[in-house]
Amino acid sequence: MAIGLTPYLRFAGVAREAMEYYHSLLGGEYSAMTFREGAGEENPQFADNIMHASLFVERGVHFMASDVPPTMNATPNGVIALSNDGNGDGAADADTLRGWWDKFADDSTIDIPLETAPWGDSFGQLTDRYGVTWMFNIGAQ
Repeated sequence: MAIGLTPYLRFAGVAREAMEYYHSLLGGEYSAMTFREGAGEENPQFADNIMHASLFVERGVHFMASDVPPTMNATPNGVIALSNDGNGDGAADADTLRGWWDKFADDSTIDIPLETAPWGDSFGQLTDRYGVTWMFNIGAQ
């Protein structure tokens, strides 16, 4: 059995901007649908906000997002954890994760620097400009 986990981020009017930013950093295949396109919404307050966005990134990483309509309470954005699981090309996966860390770190608040953790892997945590926290765990080779 193969089980996947797809984080779904909720934003208050910046889902398109955030997902396009993540696409610029991570690559992959990005698509988005507005409330006007998906539900025929005509309210100018949120008709052009994102009803559903999807970003399939290389290596099977998948994120989804939407804007929360003004009639709903927005919930805080969550935490995304990225790690190499040892099933792929260890060195290449580690290089990919380090590259993603570097791209995010350029425009984020570093909460925990990426360095060797007590368990032997490299670990770091940062919070991006949209309030999403990203944890990186890069397995020791």
